[in-house]
Amino acid sequence: QVQLVESGGGLVQAGGSLRLSCTASGRLFSITAMGWYRQAPGKGRELVASVTSDGITNYADSVKGRFAISRDNAKNTLYLQMNSLKSEDTALYYCHAEVRTLLMKWQARDYWGQGTQVTVSS
Repeated sequence: QVQLVESGGGLVQAGGSLRLSCTASGRLFSITAMGWYRQAPGKGRELVASVTSDGITNYADSVKGRFAISRDNAKNTLYLQMNSLKSEDTALYYCHAEVRTLLMKWQARDYWGQGTQVTVSS
């Protein structure tokens, strides 16, 4: 019913920048929180940044001051501007959204994208 499609990943040198995008589509009623998570090889999935529908943001300590999360509610799109990238930022980045669908307006469910690879070379 709901699809999240990420784009913008790629290979970049350390110190460079990338911008990730995630667009939600389907039978959407409303989207509350949205966020970016990442998973490096051999590690668990961790929160990178999140933003509520009111624009309140939260960042992992490791990315504060380097990454910026934003959303365009009219386009159901989430962004992550990543600057001053480091080799330790290399991971598969996932988009997450809490969505109320047209069929279940009373309850939000978690949806995930397929992930976009970010590789930072040192």
